[in-house]
Amino acid sequence: MEIEQLVIIAVLLVLLGEITYLVAKLPRQSGGKKRLIFVDTSVLIDGRIIAVAESGFIGDTLAIPRSVIGELQFLADNADPEKRSRARHGLDIVQELQKLESVDVQIFQDGSKAEEGVDERLLKLAKKHGGSICTIDYNLNKVAVVEGITVCNLNELAKNLRMAYLPGEKIMLELVQKGQDSHQAVGYLTDGTMVVVEHASGQIGQTLEVEFIRSLQTAAGKMMFARKVENVQKQQPQPRQQKPKQHAASGTKPQRQEQRQSNEEKPVKAVQKTAPKPAAQPVQNRNRRKPADRESALIELVEKQR
Repeated sequence: MEIEQLVIIAVLLVLLGEITYLVAKLPRQSGGKKRLIFVDTSVLIDGRIIAVAESGFIGDTLAIPRSVIGELQFLADNADPEKRSRARHGLDIVQELQKLESVDVQIFQDGSKAEEGVDERLLKLAKKHGGSICTIDYNLNKVAVVEGITVCNLNELAKNLRMAYLPGEKIMLELVQKGQDSHQAVGYLTDGTMVVVEHASGQIGQTLEVEFIRSLQTAAGKMMFARKVENVQKQQPQPRQQKPKQHAASGTKPQRQEQRQSNEEKPVKAVQKTAPKPAAQPVQNRNRRKPADRESALIELVEKQR
């Protein structure tokens, strides 16, 4: 009897342990009530929330307050055409979010107008319901952090997902294997990104300085292309080609001096040709006066003889 009692007690203890484990795990597996993420007006106007929601990274409920929709409606009726088009785009984003099956969207009824301001209303709703705020407004982000509210900022998300290396940047890279083409070599970054280096198949096993040319993002991952820095320097034009221009400029100096001398000599010759003319005029006048004097003298003699 004692052995049977011990066996029964052991079975009961095992069952009790299993029941306790299930009671502790079931609420976590069901998830309970999802947390609310209150969406700001700036996020709806921006529109990138659609791509984030389609990717499946939003597991909580997107709560769009009615006051936010009321602000979009007010801006859509504005006389400014730019604000009107942006507000209408925000209303279209709300409709697209509601059509997505991968995310739970809820229109939170808090009133069509926020007298204290939409930003202040979002802060109050997040505090009251223990939710977070999705925004790209810099000032609202700072205030929410001070108030101890969790913020989902799409600008910070895009910044963190940006490539570590951009085209034009240079790094030291170890080449470990051949590429798909015969002239290519392959290296890897610290995060596992493959880097294909052009015309570097002869340097496999070495560490070279390479410059990134472009990147290729695919569903399988990210791949980057680069080239050796030595090839880039050889392709640059040499500044020594400007020397012939200096010789050509120096060779024109004697020609310019000859032109100046010829221009200076021309006026001198013109003066020499025209200088004798004034001196010749009085000589001609003297020759012309002598015959007149002779005729007058002959006429006087003839009159005396009469």
